[in-house]
Amino acid sequence: MSHRFTRALGASLLAASLATTLVACGGDEATTTATELSATEHNDTDVAFARDMVQHHAQAVAMVEMTRERDLDPEVAQLAEGIRDAQVPEIETFSDWLGEWDEEVPPTMLDHANAGHGSGDMSETMEDMDDAMPGMMSGADMDALQDAGGDFQTMWLEMMIEHHEGAIEMARTEQQDGRYRPAVELAAEIEESQGAEIETMRDLLG
Repeated sequence: MSHRFTRALGASLLAASLATTLVACGGDEATTTATELSATEHNDTDVAFARDMVQHHAQAVAMVEMTRERDLDPEVAQLAEGIRDAQVPEIETFSDWLGEWDEEVPPTMLDHANAGHGSGDMSETMEDMDDAMPGMMSGADMDALQDAGGDFQTMWLEMMIEHHEGAIEMARTEQQDGRYRPAVELAAEIEESQGAEIETMRDLLG
């Protein structure tokens, strides 16, 4: 056997060994990532997700409240109530988690309304809230929606689509980086349910 053939054979065997090692390491890494989820422990991503979603969902519920006594297509009215029915309990869940983690539950525009101030000027209601998170409407956006006339339904659907897209972006971040299993699982549910609602709203817009 020539030295050249021996060297070539050795190189091939080394490459195959390295490839096997890398695959094995990759498998271990994937397993490790999957087992990092915990039923009790949480991280900063979980806290940020819960805190932001309290405010994000609260704004969606406020948008649903604007549909009351509006002349809407029955399908749109039904969709709005479905959004409210899903997101109010989720706000309570996120708030409970934050309490369990000794984290502050952020104020929302719903707190303002429930305090007896009514809907009022949405730009004032939003003044101290973070409208930089994905899909969050500004105070001016909310004022425009509240004051909309015959184009309310179209404006509401377009804004809610954008709002849902922001929630899905946040839910994907939680699924990628979160540690608390219930939060990661809820994020997956939010991505699925709001994705379906986006498709429904696009169909309603024609």
